[in-house]
Amino acid sequence: MSAARPIVSETLETLTGPAFEVLRAAPPGAPPPTALVFASPHSGGVYPAEMVEAARLPVETLRGSEDAFVDRVIAGAPGLGAAVILARLARAYVDLNREPWELDPAMFDEELPDYAQGRTARVAAGLGAIPRVAGEGRPIYARKLTFAEARDRIELAHRPYHDALDRQLAAARAAHGAAILIDWHSMPAAAARSGRGRGGSCDIVLGDRFGAACSPRLTGLVERELEALGYRVARNAPYAGGYTTEHYGRPARRTHALQIEINRGLYMDEDTREPTEGLAKLTADAETLTRALAALDVAELK
Repeated sequence: MSAARPIVSETLETLTGPAFEVLRAAPPGAPPPTALVFASPHSGGVYPAEMVEAARLPVETLRGSEDAFVDRVIAGAPGLGAAVILARLARAYVDLNREPWELDPAMFDEELPDYAQGRTARVAAGLGAIPRVAGEGRPIYARKLTFAEARDRIELAHRPYHDALDRQLAAARAAHGAAILIDWHSMPAAAARSGRGRGGSCDIVLGDRFGAACSPRLTGLVERELEALGYRVARNAPYAGGYTTEHYGRPARRTHALQIEINRGLYMDEDTREPTEGLAKLTADAETLTRALAALDVAELK
């Protein structure tokens, strides 16, 4: 597939800055050239002023929750035929890989509406749609938030992001009979050491919700390609896939979703948050994987 493919960029601008960006490999109205849709919900680094003012933690600490440089790792995907959606607002501001109303009641100065989901495992960990903690479990905010603040973040960023992702998946299904969603993330090196790869630790974790979110052929293909590139690959531990994988991964409805978690130690210094020489290799390897996925016959995904 030609790397000279034209790329169409769409950015949703809000009062707080760009919420996300969609990169498509086909002009508006034209069918997508492949069934691939890539997403990076945690690579954003924009911290709106009202959040910074309410926070007790400095932005540098909050940046530890970003999937730093993942947007650069998959930057070549549109040229290889994949639609790409990239978060620009920070995960600590609004987490796009959560259910929209997954909110911790303890964070707010008023009772939440009945539709808020305050008893999930992610909320209990402080990692709801509006995260309560960052930087090794430290509380983000110096005050209680209002529900209106949470509602604004969901309506301005979370809902439009998922509407845009839905449209890209629908276009892929219409053009190719099925859609393949790859949700890209990164994990701390310490988490990677707890993965169940060969030798105990791992470089990459594939999360398919223990086989529920995609065809085993897709997980198997990605695993073989990555291992051929020299990576130690684990499945579903310590990450089986978040809201995006669980919500969109419906093989019976022709949408296959797979989460890819990359060990940050492969491509960045976690202390200085600077990229290392490994970033170039990882980016090239991501393009190799993208080519293999683009060549996959989606009719084989049962």
